[in-house]
Amino acid sequence: MTEKNENQDHMTRDQLTFANPVTRYEDLDIPEQRQPEPGLDADLLPKPDRGETTYRGTGRLSGRKALVTGGDSGIGAAVAIAFAREGADVALGYLPAEEEDAQKIADLIEAEGRTAVRLPADVSTSEAARKLVNDAAEALGGLDILVNNAGHQKSTAKFEEMTDEQLRETFDTNILAMFWMSQEALKHLPEGSTIINSTSVQAYQPSEDKIDYASTKAAINNFTKGLAQYLAPKGIRVNAVAPGPIWTPLQVQGGQQTEDLPGFGEQTALGRAGHPVELAPAYVFLASAESSYVVGETLNVNGGLPTP
Repeated sequence: MTEKNENQDHMTRDQLTFANPVTRYEDLDIPEQRQPEPGLDADLLPKPDRGETTYRGTGRLSGRKALVTGGDSGIGAAVAIAFAREGADVALGYLPAEEEDAQKIADLIEAEGRTAVRLPADVSTSEAARKLVNDAAEALGGLDILVNNAGHQKSTAKFEEMTDEQLRETFDTNILAMFWMSQEALKHLPEGSTIINSTSVQAYQPSEDKIDYASTKAAINNFTKGLAQYLAPKGIRVNAVAPGPIWTPLQVQGGQQTEDLPGFGEQTALGRAGHPVELAPAYVFLASAESSYVVGETLNVNGGLPTP
């Protein structure tokens, strides 16, 4: 029913359940590499664990209907797989160039007996972002979980060389799209629904080569807290997840300087980069009724990097 993740060190799921977090995953041993934008999981080396063979669901999202942007690869793919295994139908938002990755995730969702909807779209424009939400709600027969996860990250060694085009694309994709999609989603979200936004450790520890990206992630934190205050009385919860260094295609399509990739994630307390599947439980928790008293929170999943 699921494809094998070659990066796993042949550990059973039970062994992974109770394992030293430092050594739980085989050392990624990341080599220097580069992909054209937007980057594909299919071409990423080594392969990260997105939960294909390791995530086990317990029915916590049975009957739910979710839209996950950036759901074709990386963190979004891991969240989509986990949601399906928890009982949700899932619509995937992704760029048209990411169709190969999206099809694989859709196949995994359908293997769980859930509905998978593939919706290619560039959410950096208001029209496309709003249409994506409405298309997802129509295809799923409703919507009660919105995961705003799509993001644009570009490493720029010299601040003065950051272009206007890059600034606009980063802000349009990372923060303005959340405004547009959340506004549109309110036409569909019933009481008990949840919105989950992907922010980053960069909101607290901005890197000098990612000032635009880090700025949008700090804005997402405030957006999350403000929207949570507005929607809580209506019975809709808004929260965020702040990943640390996670091995995804975002890193190899210009998100990091190529020469920095071999040491990616080693600055964490665990001494390694995270796998997308390690983020999935945080999103499941925030989407489920188990987090009913969690509002306006940012869950940091970053391997031990100190944050406020």
